[in-house]
Amino acid sequence: MNKYHTILQKIINEGEYQLNKKGRLKYLLNEKITLSKGDLLDVFESHTIARKKLRDELDLFELGVDRVEEYNDLGITWWDYCGSYLINSYPKYIAQLPKLIEKINSELRSSKNYVLFLGENEVETSQQPCVSLIQFQINKDKLNITAYLRSSDASLGLHSDIYHLWLISRKIHVQLDSITLMLPNVHIYENNITKTKRLLRGDQVRFNLNV
Repeated sequence: MNKYHTILQKIINEGEYQLNKKGRLKYLLNEKITLSKGDLLDVFESHTIARKKLRDELDLFELGVDRVEEYNDLGITWWDYCGSYLINSYPKYIAQLPKLIEKINSELRSSKNYVLFLGENEVETSQQPCVSLIQFQINKDKLNITAYLRSSDASLGLHSDIYHLWLISRKIHVQLDSITLMLPNVHIYENNITKTKRLLRGDQVRFNLNV
């Protein structure tokens, strides 16, 4: 079982229940996953991922595109619940990423931590980014990425975040060593638990979006 599926299984086996405005969910606090290149390959080969749509989505994020219609034009429909625009959401912050990557590639300093912050407090937003921080560190000529996910819907969003981080790593001119995910709250909504169990048995499933 790959490390992504392992955290799904752990939530099912050990998670506690809580209720929020979106529904009842099963959750774990303060989990951590470190994925080597081999681990990433295991995840990508053993789990269905909408690779093209996620690549297109990241491209639009980097361009700062906030009109939901433009995501729809590429078959990306999971932002429809946000309305017409992604207000103070991923595009606003990921648009800063190309400049940061250019800086990393021009410096390649092992003594420096390069950080991208996503989100602000007390601002109007249609979807506060679940990924709050991405940190890039070069150690012994290899790249280590650490991402802090303030809240992670494990069955719906976590695998997509992993794939986005891997895509980002490929833009940096250093060999990737690992991607580490800090997960202060990682959860599965109750209406997706049975489908998650089926997924872990090898079935193809479509999860419900809780908004």
